[in-house]
Amino acid sequence: MHLLELFAIAVGLSMDAFAVSVCKGLSLRSYRPGRSLLAGLYFGGFQALMPLLGWLLGVRFQQVIVRVDHWIAFVLLVLIGANMLREARQEGESLDEAMGPRAMLPLAVATSIDALAVGVTFAFLQVDILPAVLFIGVTTFILSAAGVKVGAVFGSRFKSKAELAGGLILIGMGIKILLEHTLLA
Repeated sequence: MHLLELFAIAVGLSMDAFAVSVCKGLSLRSYRPGRSLLAGLYFGGFQALMPLLGWLLGVRFQQVIVRVDHWIAFVLLVLIGANMLREARQEGESLDEAMGPRAMLPLAVATSIDALAVGVTFAFLQVDILPAVLFIGVTTFILSAAGVKVGAVFGSRFKSKAELAGGLILIGMGIKILLEHTLLA
């Protein structure tokens, strides 16, 4: 696999994580660089881990993974997005700026499910897996860390609508993933 192809895959896989990072940045009351680092570690780490797991599973379990990956991502993103919408409607409720494992782990898993299937494909293509997953992880780390900063900059100007927009984006991403897999299958 050529570097340009791997770069395109890495950027494509990281777009969901970037969008969620922007939403997280929107929810922050004040920006701290550690928040960008944390988002980058969660999202970059899972974007590297999932293709490795997919590669390890390989051909043996390909049909099972492909049949359910979109449902897992859909359910996680819709539940998280619906919770954000609920919180946005509550008077005086502060935005959810939590970045602990309870908040970040479901987001990291949901945004990296596609990468599991990519890892299975890598097994078919006999891709040198360690450099590939490191490249994907680093690319996602950089874009996710930048996403938190971008969201924080806009969040200070649009605080009242940030959680509503974030919830709608997450639900939209979940629906998009589901439709891509069910209509194109």
